[in-house]
Amino acid sequence: MTVLKNKKILLVICGGISAYKTLELIRLLKKQEVEIKTILTKNSKKFITPLSVASLTQNKVYDDLFDHNNEAEMDHINLSRWCDAIIVAPATANTLSKLSYGNAEDLASTVILASDKKVILAPAMNVRMWEHEATQQNIKKLKNFGYIFIGPEKGDMACGEYGEGKMSEPKQIIDFLNEFFKKNNYIYKHNLKAIVTAGPTKEYIDPVRFISNQSSGKQGYEIAKALSKKGIDTTLITGQTELNTSENINVIKIETTNQMFEETKRQLPADIAICTAAVSDFKVTNFNKNKIKKKDKLNLELEKNIDILEYLSKHNSLRPKLVVGFAAETNDVINNAKTKILSKHCDWIIANDVSNSEIGFGSDLNEVSIIYKEDNKNNEVISKRKKSEIAKIITEKVISNFNS
Repeated sequence: MTVLKNKKILLVICGGISAYKTLELIRLLKKQEVEIKTILTKNSKKFITPLSVASLTQNKVYDDLFDHNNEAEMDHINLSRWCDAIIVAPATANTLSKLSYGNAEDLASTVILASDKKVILAPAMNVRMWEHEATQQNIKKLKNFGYIFIGPEKGDMACGEYGEGKMSEPKQIIDFLNEFFKKNNYIYKHNLKAIVTAGPTKEYIDPVRFISNQSSGKQGYEIAKALSKKGIDTTLITGQTELNTSENINVIKIETTNQMFEETKRQLPADIAICTAAVSDFKVTNFNKNKIKKKDKLNLELEKNIDILEYLSKHNSLRPKLVVGFAAETNDVINNAKTKILSKHCDWIIANDVSNSEIGFGSDLNEVSIIYKEDNKNNEVISKRKKSEIAKIITEKVISNFNS
């Protein structure tokens, strides 16, 4: 049985010369025993006919948001929930622009905006349109929203020019879909569970004073969101932050490092542990039950805190299959991260330079280096971008680790 067998695909066909390729795409999908429903935009019908599409899909063709018969059944919601994924092919420059601004002016754009499924875009346009700064900005926005791109390819175009802008061939899209569903099928089949720690911890000196740090928790929250969106059962154990997350994530709020440690242990066994939290390395041994007065002599005694990352990495019976630590460094970032991965015995260390205010605590941007325990894997750098984008890249690498 193929990976695509019995999958449900909603194919949105837009108005471009490459629309003719979608007929072959439908044929190949049907060969894989995929159930297909289609939406034709107004302009797409200038290139292909609803009758030819309906004949190939053996399903009704949808094309008008304001068809009272259709909308009585809430088609723009039902279609977005019915499918396993949405493919937009060809995705024209105009379509990319509309989606990047969240427009919902016809059935196609309304369904996509209302969807809770992955949307795969197969762009097709003139090379100059593809390279235009406006198009490139729209692509960046769409990727940040979670849209997936396949192509475009380089080649000769219908207009006679050569360059990047050709829609990927139907066979390439089929191969892409096989990999896409293979990856996602693994997640659901194995019911992967992840623990993410995030934010700062507090170590109290007295009932009103504590030792802490400036961690905002933003990177950890984004990673938890990205894992959850991939269908991974995710628990976020977090110190105090001003952030919110989705209802699909189990959120446990703590204050101290010891509380975070105890909650982490309660979540075992798990397949994945990603420790982004900026835990306090030391705690106060001489905690005062009453508020310390100004006139009182203050002499803090500190002792080392429990090391949650090291505990997870060395836990023989319940060790997660993948343990990832974070290293917030201010100097010699890579060497310090390499030292940490050896001392903590985790699988990956993700390091960043918090001395740089553009990517440090509280920033919406980050730039990280991934250090791997395996000798045969080279270190990787994820260049400066939004923390949400960093999270998606890390999540893809986590999933690829389980699929390899």
